[in-house]
Amino acid sequence: MDWAYLFEIALTGIAGGGLYALAALAFVLVYKATRVVNIAIGEMLMVGAYLFFTFAASFSLPIWMAVLGSVIGTGLLGAVIERTMIRPLLGEPPISVFMVTVGLASILVGLVEIIWTADQRRLPEFLPNTPVMIGEAFLAPKIAYGALIAVVLIGLVLLLFRFWRGGVALRATASDQAAAYSMGINVPRVFSLAWVASAMIAAVAGIIVGAIGGISSSMGVFGLSVLVVVIVGGLDSVLGALVGGVLIGLIEALAGSYLGGEYKLLATFIVLVLVLMVRPYGLFGTHEIERL
Repeated sequence: MDWAYLFEIALTGIAGGGLYALAALAFVLVYKATRVVNIAIGEMLMVGAYLFFTFAASFSLPIWMAVLGSVIGTGLLGAVIERTMIRPLLGEPPISVFMVTVGLASILVGLVEIIWTADQRRLPEFLPNTPVMIGEAFLAPKIAYGALIAVVLIGLVLLLFRFWRGGVALRATASDQAAAYSMGINVPRVFSLAWVASAMIAAVAGIIVGAIGGISSSMGVFGLSVLVVVIVGGLDSVLGALVGGVLIGLIEALAGSYLGGEYKLLATFIVLVLVLMVRPYGLFGTHEIERL
């Protein structure tokens, strides 16, 4: 066995898993706070990428302004979605809210195709092109620097939600909504904060993914892999999102290299089934006991 080649493939998979982990963090954030399974996370990621394309390519803004504009714009979209589509359904059966997010995904794809057409586009080059070598292993520069950005952002988000007052309120609401109400926390406002923060994180993930492979109205398919990541890791576990992202990225890279690209999705779903057979709540998910 060529261990150098295996090491190179593993590095690529782990780096790609960092992007999965970033998008999965956006998913888990909403689920922990609101118990909403946001199936449209891939489409929100897509909107962030298209907003960046508009600001950077169409308006010729500096990259940092384009990133800031797309993150704020997607955050506002998250706030609007929460206020107009999600909040009116509080107390309704979970399947109702789930189907709303399914419809939301289709709406966002339609809007993108109306505004920007369905043609694939390239984002302006903003990631370094310097080859990245770790030992004798080569790592594609866009994937390497994209993963680095993802790791830094994940660290910042975890610090914010550990020490920032809004983050503490969000964690309290995620633990026990009734107790959060009794402590004077504005729970509906926390719900809105969760959707805004999730949308902003998704926007950054979308920009990085778009910088690596281009953008199109089918970018939402990325959300399917993200959904696998969060189910494997645990829907309500931040640690599960991080570990699951790296695990799925690694499995996809190995399957794509040794079996062929068409087997990547098959390999991830086999892992998904195996994990759920052993741990139905995911690797790090909370085991909930419900009284019937």
